[in-house]
Amino acid sequence: MPRSYAHLQRLFVGPDLSAGIALTLNKEQSLYLAAVLRKSIGDEVILFNGRDGAWLCRLTSDSKKSVALDVVERIAPQPPPSDLWYGFAPLKNERLDYVIQKAVEMGAGTIQPVQTQYTQVHRLKHERLAANAIEAAEQCEVLNVPIIAPETGLDQMLDGWRENHGDRKLIFADEGEAPSSPLSSLLPLAGQRIGLIVGPEGGFSETERTKLRSLPFVVPVSLGPRILRADTAAVAAMAIIQATIGDWR
Repeated sequence: MPRSYAHLQRLFVGPDLSAGIALTLNKEQSLYLAAVLRKSIGDEVILFNGRDGAWLCRLTSDSKKSVALDVVERIAPQPPPSDLWYGFAPLKNERLDYVIQKAVEMGAGTIQPVQTQYTQVHRLKHERLAANAIEAAEQCEVLNVPIIAPETGLDQMLDGWRENHGDRKLIFADEGEAPSSPLSSLLPLAGQRIGLIVGPEGGFSETERTKLRSLPFVVPVSLGPRILRADTAAVAAMAIIQATIGDWR
């Protein structure tokens, strides 16, 4: 998005966006703009919906119950969606929020919670995960909000991988791998569809590691000589993937 608009508030909305239309925000967004940010008639904001790019909009009503806006002009085109699939074992509280937010920032296209043997969180609120993804996209000028896929079990995911993901490779952050640079494993995957799976606080069990390493579509990688926390490992792995074979190139 052009930096000249970086100071403007960004909001994710559901309706289609095009020049000349008028929109009314929902109650929560209206209250946020009018009461919290104290936006008034004539003020500008940026709206996006994940389909039509980013649009400059101008308030025509500052009611705390229903802010109305005119859609003025598109300031950024919609980029192609990311194909990076990210699976993670759910973490506790703030660390769960952090993982979702960072996955959005790092360019994940699909985010899927995966229950493993050592996962400590077994009840997730899908709405909370989606809200965190939207908030991260609003704050970081991301125009593609990732899909939050329903949680699944590790065995179920692996057994259905070919059926659901075709020839996509699954990069496995393996804490049991001998410490080494992951580049030699990642570079041959350039141009291929990629997934990443990161385990829970206690790592994958030996049974899970054995199954993962036995599958032809799984690519084990080391993340270096130190044991990383699960949330740190996720950010490190996605950064390496994006820098070597992803959209940072």
